[in-house]
Amino acid sequence: MSDSNQMSAHKKAVLAYSGGLDTSVILQVLKEQGYEVVAFIANVGQDEDFEKQAERARIIGAAEVFVEDLCREFVDDFIFPAIAGNAVYENRYLLGTALARPVIARRQVEIAERVGATAVAHGATGKGNDQVRFELGYAGLGPHLEVIAPWKDPEFLARFAGRTDLLNYAEEHGIPIEASSEKSYSMDENLMHKSYESGMLEDPSLAPKPEMFDLTRSAMDAPDTPARLEIEFVDARPVRVKDLDSGEEETDSLALFAMVNRIAGEHGVGRIDMVENRYVGIKSRGVYETPGGTLLHFALRDLEGITMDREVLALRDTLAPKFTQLIYNGYWFSPEMDFIRAAFDQAEKMVTGTVKVQLFKGGLQALGRKSPVSLYNEALSSMDIAGGYEQADAAGFIRIASLRLRGGRHG
Repeated sequence: MSDSNQMSAHKKAVLAYSGGLDTSVILQVLKEQGYEVVAFIANVGQDEDFEKQAERARIIGAAEVFVEDLCREFVDDFIFPAIAGNAVYENRYLLGTALARPVIARRQVEIAERVGATAVAHGATGKGNDQVRFELGYAGLGPHLEVIAPWKDPEFLARFAGRTDLLNYAEEHGIPIEASSEKSYSMDENLMHKSYESGMLEDPSLAPKPEMFDLTRSAMDAPDTPARLEIEFVDARPVRVKDLDSGEEETDSLALFAMVNRIAGEHGVGRIDMVENRYVGIKSRGVYETPGGTLLHFALRDLEGITMDREVLALRDTLAPKFTQLIYNGYWFSPEMDFIRAAFDQAEKMVTGTVKVQLFKGGLQALGRKSPVSLYNEALSSMDIAGGYEQADAAGFIRIASLRLRGGRHG
């Protein structure tokens, strides 16, 4: 065997494999190029048959297949910290897709290290955000690994100009592809949300079809009786949820998140339709269902009102847009993210207590909040009790505060 053939025979790539047409074709193409391909299937809460995907990868010729359940670490290491840090992109998007990519990239690099791979590969397109998120994750965690991104490779693009070329190639190589009805949009699902984009949704003037939604009821079809939940947080992380009407209660993080997803979805909470700015510079219309995340965001912001110091809250919210941008753009594994996360961890200490929330017809209302470390002083706040506050002192405070407004403005 020649030296070049020996080198080719030892190339090994871990492919983020979804079981769909694109990554199935990519798996076969990588084999053609001399790679030993390890298929990595990530379970981040999407409703899919993972064993069927794994079997398809084996049929195509994957040397190994890893089906990895990442749901718990997705919730604990990414979703809850993002909610704690008030991460909301462009004032509306709760970052469901963006949060799933670093947990997938992290495990993909771990598998590459475990099996001695020389490369990691993905099937994200060259127009979207996911290519950036995956590849920045690889750079932060496995900078020595070759990155294979076929949808940015001119040779691959020339060979596969569209879906027809992919289907013809699959048929020619015996790649099993499930027949599926073509939807007029594309979807991405995980524990945090379900997103819809492209197809008919590329016209921002068109309303989404009602039958499109899967995780949430419309507000009009939601129950006529509200739900009432009590949500307990410790250091800004949810630790208990109780349905005050049925008595159902969860304390495990994964089960807790599933519970708030289900109840919030039943009551029509968490739908948004927006046009956002992708990191690559393209405006994109996205429709999102984020029921549980929306509920937890609302409850935690309410609890912060009685537990977080005013100046700390202001500083946190000064940094929150940067924190959000780092998540959206794919910089979870970066020095600046480490810096912000350290600051936020400090800010979130003592954000502990319970919030009662009512869910009704897509809306959320706080019914009360309490905390063992509350900064709220009822006596100080009361209009009826002196409470150690000398109201006469406010006159001097206002005179000093107004000095700069009194001079030089009427010349």
